[in-house]
Amino acid sequence: MNYQSLFAPTTLGPYPLRNRIVLPPLTRSRSTQPGDIPNELMAAYYRQRAGAGFMVTEGTQIEPRGQGYAWTPGIYSPEQIEGWKAISQAVHAEGGVIFAQLWHVGRVSHTSLQPGGADPVAPSAIPARNVKVFIETGPGEGMLAEPSTPRALTNAEVKELVKLYAQAARNALEAGFDGVEIHCANGYLVNQFISAHTNVRTDEYGGSLHNRLRFLREVVQAIADTIGADRLGVRFAPLFASTDEERVYLGLVEEDPQETYVEAVKCLEEIGVAYLSLAEADWDSAPELPDSFRKAVREAFSGKIIYAGRYTPERAAAAIEAGWADLIAFGRPFIANPDLPARIANGWPMNTLDPNSMYGGTATGYTDYPTHSA
Repeated sequence: MNYQSLFAPTTLGPYPLRNRIVLPPLTRSRSTQPGDIPNELMAAYYRQRAGAGFMVTEGTQIEPRGQGYAWTPGIYSPEQIEGWKAISQAVHAEGGVIFAQLWHVGRVSHTSLQPGGADPVAPSAIPARNVKVFIETGPGEGMLAEPSTPRALTNAEVKELVKLYAQAARNALEAGFDGVEIHCANGYLVNQFISAHTNVRTDEYGGSLHNRLRFLREVVQAIADTIGADRLGVRFAPLFASTDEERVYLGLVEEDPQETYVEAVKCLEEIGVAYLSLAEADWDSAPELPDSFRKAVREAFSGKIIYAGRYTPERAAAAIEAGWADLIAFGRPFIANPDLPARIANGWPMNTLDPNSMYGGTATGYTDYPTHSA
């Protein structure tokens, strides 16, 4: 077997994992309309990839205002919860472990995606730049658009959002998921509270780094109190550099990224979450995270650490052997290779990804990638 460190059994919270290869959250925009309801096609997609040691669903909005892209699924309506049940059951039938990723885009949205055509909500009324949202222009048709200017959440609304996250976690367990991951990355709502670029509030949620981390702490604690910290993970995307590339989403570069995110990780350690997922910059020639940051994260956090970001099997195995990673997520390779763990283990060739079918559409480029025929 190649890359033995990737196939060493481990645990995540209460769950034994058969390997250390992770299917990360990957937006595919194929929910049933109207209603943003998970469906049987999605169940087939996740079942195909259940050879992963651990799986996280695509981002699923916790409430109608949390949507920034047409056709992404939700986890707030009874119909959505019912739709997700088929997915969790499909994965469990294959012996897999799957968490739902809880998502709220905040300001990265458009009035056409908001209830009643209202403005998106955010910590502060600062529009998102250098990012696009995806809006529907007709049945099965859509286009990229500039986000709409948001309005600032009131203090009471912020506290209500914390409760909405906790309710979404309850919904996820009702849908049969093994746990949840909170999407705190890529410039979406939780990240907007953390960042000094997007949070200029003057109440207890703004100002100092301690205050800007308050929303994160409250959401994580509320979910831990609801379903247990051992069934909870958090995803960050700590950018240390930006890019001029045109990107659908990216995130925010803080004045001191290391201080910001090490302090955020300490919040997770205090609450005792099962894992931390770190999404690295993944554009061409993107810089790697500093070794000092990887070391500081490992020292600050005692749970499992997942890294993602254009990892090859060689680089993934080296990260685990070096001790700063416990599991490695593979995004694009897992889209194109439903049997990715077997291909890595056996040294089989990889399918090529079709970038034109990643978002929206049918089974084409979704469930029709072939498995390897030995």
